[in-house]
Amino acid sequence: MDGLNTEISKATVDALVKNKNLTDGEFKALLQTDEFDGYLFECADKVRREHYGDEVYIRGLIEISNYCKNNCYYCGIRAGNGNAERYRLTKDDILSCAKEGYRLGFRTFVLQGGEDMFFTDEVICDIVSGIKKEYPDCAVTLSLGEKSFESYKKYYDAGADRYLLRHETANNAHYGKLHPESMSLENRKQCLYNLKKIGYQTGSGFMVGSPYQTYETLIEDLRFLQDLKPDMIGIGPYITHKDTPFKNFESGSLYLTLRLVAILRLMFPYVLLPSTTALGTIHPQGREMGLKAGANVVMPNLSPTSVRKLYTLYDNKICTGDEAAQCIECLKRRVESAGYRIVTDVGNVKK
Repeated sequence: MDGLNTEISKATVDALVKNKNLTDGEFKALLQTDEFDGYLFECADKVRREHYGDEVYIRGLIEISNYCKNNCYYCGIRAGNGNAERYRLTKDDILSCAKEGYRLGFRTFVLQGGEDMFFTDEVICDIVSGIKKEYPDCAVTLSLGEKSFESYKKYYDAGADRYLLRHETANNAHYGKLHPESMSLENRKQCLYNLKKIGYQTGSGFMVGSPYQTYETLIEDLRFLQDLKPDMIGIGPYITHKDTPFKNFESGSLYLTLRLVAILRLMFPYVLLPSTTALGTIHPQGREMGLKAGANVVMPNLSPTSVRKLYTLYDNKICTGDEAAQCIECLKRRVESAGYRIVTDVGNVKK
């Protein structure tokens, strides 16, 4: 790290706006202080409006399964959690969620789930092509974990448009503290490069405040994203789950997360940047605050209400009881109160 005690000022934020980059020392100093938050958020919002106006894109989240073969130490649906009540949706369930979502104005569906071996390539391709056949004017995003190049290619050929795969941390030692030995950062990164090579709009991201994270590892995350140049970046505060080895760790910080949302908007002016459910979970106005700090996407839940409480990556997740229609009306009001508007749009990245 250069310049561990780097002095910063408003001019540092101006330099970030202009150059889309800072030194490691400047990034660290900016992350450590709340002194410039107001100006940082203001600049990020200005850049976001230059690219996307006041529009907020909605993605309909369909949580297809909470079975997972992995044992990530931070996650509530980890294979080793014997207390998790497991479920998986059928193709008909998923198409029913999409039908309701389309009626409500959603033009992107995000199929998210654990790495569930029931969902073979054949099953996933059948679901993706089924959605695209019914709703050709919609985008399908997958968030189903690490797969082979060949599997990703099959989903893409079946009609999948986007893929979300958070790298979680770009530091090898830190990755090893968050995941079992069977998982590697090298493979996670290779998956992301494969997705880009195939032609997906690709999303990555990381938790803020995860156990053993440091300002240095966060800066490594920013540097990795500069190399990857993703179309979407999803970040949210780490939130503990009672049935994980990390149950006694503190959750991540709201303001450090917002600071990073703003920094990412200034580094990647074009990027699709969600204001995540996790932000809304740690603060009642969290999602609105995320929008004001540069985010331009929200991801309401279209999953059947009967299973929403079961898809718990972390504790106290919001919006598990509302019907989708109630949820979107509530969200529209919240987004408007923050000074933006939800649009019916497939919401592609604007590079």
